[in-house]
Amino acid sequence: MNLELDGKTVIVTGGARGIGAAIVRALAAEGARAIIIDRERALAETLLKEVNAGASGCMFVEADLVDVAACRSAVVEAERVAGRVHAVVNNAGVNDGVGLATGTPDQFVASLERNLVHYYVIAQCALPSLVAARGAIVNIASKVALTGQGNTSGYAAAKGGILALTREWAVELAPSGVRVNAVVPAEVMTPLYHQWLDTFPDPGAKLADITRRIPLGQRMTTSEEIASAVLFLLSARASHITGQHIHVDGGYVHLDRAMP
Repeated sequence: MNLELDGKTVIVTGGARGIGAAIVRALAAEGARAIIIDRERALAETLLKEVNAGASGCMFVEADLVDVAACRSAVVEAERVAGRVHAVVNNAGVNDGVGLATGTPDQFVASLERNLVHYYVIAQCALPSLVAARGAIVNIASKVALTGQGNTSGYAAAKGGILALTREWAVELAPSGVRVNAVVPAEVMTPLYHQWLDTFPDPGAKLADITRRIPLGQRMTTSEEIASAVLFLLSARASHITGQHIHVDGGYVHLDRAMP
């Protein structure tokens, strides 16, 4: 299936590793130019050497997404180099463990800045380009927005906000022809997920306990499966899909985890 992404320019925040890197690789394979906005220069440069071997023209803009001015400058730089941004994938974030009993109000606000505020800033800065291109936004959320996890109030609130903003922006931007959707992962083996597993006394046992509860295949979702869903939603093949929360999780959230 031709996704008609060839020649399109797509901003990917947090695109240097994990799910973001998988999205960048998938975009490059489709002939799109990914603009990685991230603070991880070494990881981004390594990734660019890989994907640009196919002359995709992907690039890196270094920015700390907690800094609003840096977000704005990054989008300006992306547009300066690429001419026009056709789509945005808001992906960057971290499950930072700011809980209700263990966190402070300042830590809670900082968590929202790490995980939510830059979604708004990047989308707003890119909006004129997106409207001109009748483009698309895909927001990466998390199952934690719907299921909770415990001891991660900031992250849960941010991811819930992302789902709400997806619907809000879909309404606001529909007259402009800009589509907005969210992809909702559950259990995906990223470097950050691996770090989380390592906090348990027996990471292997914890992983086995998680995967046995995933209805489809009793396995983790791959980053590449998340990327495939993102690319579809960015593409012309999803031309009448907006305001949706697409779960790519092997049925983890919505199916009975006690099923045989």
